[in-house]
Amino acid sequence: MRRSATLLLLAMAVLFVLASRMAGTGALWQWPRAFAEAALVGGLADWFAVTALFRRPLGLPIPHTAIIPENKDRIADTMATFLRTWFLTPQVVARRLRPLNPAALAGAWLADPRRGGEGRVRQGAAALLGEVLQSLDGEQLGGLVKASLRRQAERVELAPLLGQVLHAAIADRRHVPVLEAAIRWAGSALEANEDTLRAMIHARANALLRWTGIDERIANALLDGLYRTLAECLVDPHHPLRQRLEAGLQALADDLRHDAGLRARVEAAKHELLANPAIAAWLDGLWERFRAAMLQATRDPDRMLGGSLGEGLAAFGAALQGDARLQFLVNRFVRRTLVGMVARYGGGIVTLVSDTVRRWDAVTVTGRIEGAVGRDLQFIRINGTLVGGLVGVAIHAVSLWL
Repeated sequence: MRRSATLLLLAMAVLFVLASRMAGTGALWQWPRAFAEAALVGGLADWFAVTALFRRPLGLPIPHTAIIPENKDRIADTMATFLRTWFLTPQVVARRLRPLNPAALAGAWLADPRRGGEGRVRQGAAALLGEVLQSLDGEQLGGLVKASLRRQAERVELAPLLGQVLHAAIADRRHVPVLEAAIRWAGSALEANEDTLRAMIHARANALLRWTGIDERIANALLDGLYRTLAECLVDPHHPLRQRLEAGLQALADDLRHDAGLRARVEAAKHELLANPAIAAWLDGLWERFRAAMLQATRDPDRMLGGSLGEGLAAFGAALQGDARLQFLVNRFVRRTLVGMVARYGGGIVTLVSDTVRRWDAVTVTGRIEGAVGRDLQFIRINGTLVGGLVGVAIHAVSLWL
């Protein structure tokens, strides 16, 4: 584009010389001469203006030229201030994120991750994740992950969380299958240990009871009563024993949330459990299995999306697409996270931009800015040449009329 604008300027110079030489042969040559003369003026003026942005025209020390190289640091600070004021503020980010629905977009991708060109995105992301996992030191990364998990576990007060989960499960009747499974387990345990119970009753009976066989009848009656009670408790949701069990669960849920003594005992047990070397060994094994699974998944992301995991992700994607409440929660989390990152790190990003531009030398700054906008600036030169020529023709016409 620079060559095109320069060739157009040279063409106007040739036309001006030719029209000036031919001016004595006829009045019509005055028109192209006027056009070329004004085009030269307009083209040269715009060449000077465009060149003065990036360097000194013809190397001459003309004031207020080489504007970008001379004001590199001020431009860096202005760019940083512009970013900080109009882009990297929590208010601006929150306003731009408000109409977006990232939960629905994520749900659509999870429901059908192979649509369009998204497979390439998945392949690239998987390759990048694999390279990161392989390049980082496994033990050091594992130590960071485990330390982070331990810190998070220590911060979370476990008793109110367990109480809330138990209370919600009871309210939604999700505890019923667990309770019925416990009753069945009690029946199976009773059946498996029936001989042991009979032996205990026989051992504690006196000689007279054993001689008359009453101890055997007592054992039979006791076991039959236990079996009958468990069976009735299993089939009758209003059985007194079952209601007492449910009342006990509800009381436990309330105590976990409101009893300071129980909460303290749960926290003490949690810290004791976290300090147990067996837990550290379990975390080591869990991290290694997770890392190996992630590496295997990154080598074949399509296979990773198959099977039960793929079905689960697809179901979650469908839920994200169709559940407005879930979308609201996910979108609110995304907005709060991004706004928090901007509030926390926006100043650092701005400083990074400013310091980076400041470290560039003048030639680098000039080359990169000129490479970004130079094509449009050369159009200014071309337009200035042509518009100048048209203005010259108009001025010549007015001069003839006057």
